[in-house]
Amino acid sequence: MGSVDSPLNASVSRAERKSKSLKRKKKRIPKTIGVDEKSVGKGHDYITLVNDLDRAAVDYIGDDRKQESLDGYFVRFSKKKRAKIKAIAVDIWDPYLASIRNHVPDAGEKIVFDRYHLMTHMVKAVDEVRKEEHRELQREADETLTGSKYLWLYSKENVPDRHKSRLRSLSRQKLKTARAWAIKESFRELWGYTRLAWAARHFKAWFFWATHSRLEPVIEKARMFRKYLAQILTYFRHRITNAVSEGLNSKIQTIKKMAYGYRNRQNFKVAIYFHCGALDLYPVTHKNVG
Repeated sequence: MGSVDSPLNASVSRAERKSKSLKRKKKRIPKTIGVDEKSVGKGHDYITLVNDLDRAAVDYIGDDRKQESLDGYFVRFSKKKRAKIKAIAVDIWDPYLASIRNHVPDAGEKIVFDRYHLMTHMVKAVDEVRKEEHRELQREADETLTGSKYLWLYSKENVPDRHKSRLRSLSRQKLKTARAWAIKESFRELWGYTRLAWAARHFKAWFFWATHSRLEPVIEKARMFRKYLAQILTYFRHRITNAVSEGLNSKIQTIKKMAYGYRNRQNFKVAIYFHCGALDLYPVTHKNVG
């Protein structure tokens, strides 16, 4: 008689496959990792994601977004293994930074603040300037900025053709929002440099412009960036971003929607590992039945 699959094995549930694959997951520390957060419910309900940037896979999931959430990842490895980490892309979030500095040797040279999160800070600053200026103009029955919110969110080269004319017109006016947008665009140019020294000079000139702009939201972000400048400029040594993490985040959101939400957090975490963890999903070879 030829070999056939056991009926019992054929009926193994998806949950069992997930569990077995997760148990076979090898504990290895990636050379480049991305640390990110993901909202999993209403309010302030988060999980912490540690992603292997080289393999584009979720390597670890911790509850909440506290220092302890990330500590749980690092304590799985010896100090010698943690020293093998070359770079860590992360947002400016003090609990994560504290964990990295406590566990990763030479952390200051390896932390890279993600450029996309940094630009998100600047976009928010521009929007704060716009909202305040819009209120000021409306008090004078001036509707110049009405309906312009999303124009200022674009980077210069990504402005849709249908909006270019209006944005060009607004940019030529003496608007605080236009000035904030120009400062935001200048900051984005930082990552176009090929040498660290040139980037550092650009930041110095940009910082002077930003802090003399008389735009409080912009000044606040500029001072924050200056505080963490060393970890912004480490990009030019490692040239990594959390773009991979953002892609995984989108995939996780799709998983969540397809399951209509997860009431059981553990099941949600297992599903993330199953779909995004680069697990060994090949079934165990079945024995021949004589």
